[in-house]
Amino acid sequence: MELRTLRYFVAVAEELHFGRAAARLHMSQPPLSRAIKQLEADVGAVLLVRSAAGVALTPAGAALLEEARSLLEQAERARARVAGVATITVGLLADSADPDATRLADAYRRQHPDVEVRVRDTDLTDPTCGLRAGLVDVALTRGPFDETGLTVHRLREDRVGAVLRADDPLAGRDHLELAELAGRRWFRFPDGTDPVWQEYWHGGEPREGPVVRAVQECLQAVLWNGTVGLMPLGHRPPGELTVVPVTDLAPNPVVVAWKDASPLVRSFAALAAAAYQTTGGRRTS
Repeated sequence: MELRTLRYFVAVAEELHFGRAAARLHMSQPPLSRAIKQLEADVGAVLLVRSAAGVALTPAGAALLEEARSLLEQAERARARVAGVATITVGLLADSADPDATRLADAYRRQHPDVEVRVRDTDLTDPTCGLRAGLVDVALTRGPFDETGLTVHRLREDRVGAVLRADDPLAGRDHLELAELAGRRWFRFPDGTDPVWQEYWHGGEPREGPVVRAVQECLQAVLWNGTVGLMPLGHRPPGELTVVPVTDLAPNPVVVAWKDASPLVRSFAALAAAAYQTTGGRRTS
């Protein structure tokens, strides 16, 4: 199994269209199709289901996609180390448009103009953004999560609210308590997600409802199914949705976390503390 073939597979899996994937890879479609068929023969499983509507991942394909991304990222990091290029890989859970994160990016670029910063966006199922798997050097993320083996520094606290459809009977309230959401269907994270993380975002209770992995999936679950869930008040949902503050839930921490403290990671953490300090440590809206 070659890295090149894995790159081909990742492109098709992300585009879910052979034509778009071929254009992205700057190659023609027939050799791309042959490479994917050979990969399926090598792994002994069907990875993609082709139809007139496009392409869909099979369960085997979804599993390989996760592994392929990990392998390609590790290979790229190894290449950079051998080439002598100073790099740091930063995991981001969300809030890429957060002004504090933007301030941090500017400060880090000024402090380390020759360092290549690589960003790895992760979904809501891994609040450590790949730290434990060695996919990132440092994570700019949210808690709480299992901190075993990690160093975690709190940067800011954000108040949290319930995200509801605008026509929900509770949408007009100026605040809520968690008990008022009892019995409602919630969007929830997949089984196996960090239990500390799940407990907080599920409001301390087991929940039933659609499984989500990304912020947009959370919002769509509310819009289409009328489910409820929690999100930081600083996030602005579409006009069809609203966020009502929840008064009996602890504010949500924004944190920087790392496993191995290299000089570049230590500098990142110090600059993060300075960048986020300017907000006073807490957001109320």
